[in-house]
Amino acid sequence: MVRKFWNDESGFIISTELVLVATMVVVGLITGLVEVSFAVVGELNDIGEAIGSLNQSFSFTGFTSTKAGGAIKAQTFGSYFTDHQDSCDQNECTLGCDAPVPEESK
Repeated sequence: MVRKFWNDESGFIISTELVLVATMVVVGLITGLVEVSFAVVGELNDIGEAIGSLNQSFSFTGFTSTKAGGAIKAQTFGSYFTDHQDSCDQNECTLGCDAPVPEESK
């Protein structure tokens, strides 16, 4: 059994070159994924800004329907809503990359 194991050439030997190449691949993947993460956060921030910049104000007038004698048959009143700027509209707040803050004493 030892002789069979000694003569076996179908195994895998970890060499220094293989460890170096694998390390470079892993470091490259981590760097690439971090950049993809930053790009996705940036695009989601752009989408949030686009939604926040929409003006959602609206208004509609009422109407009155009268009978032949001049009495009111039906009436609705108008309404309006004015959209005010929110705290994070127009990129006024950030989602990350804040400056470090020291912890308070407990």
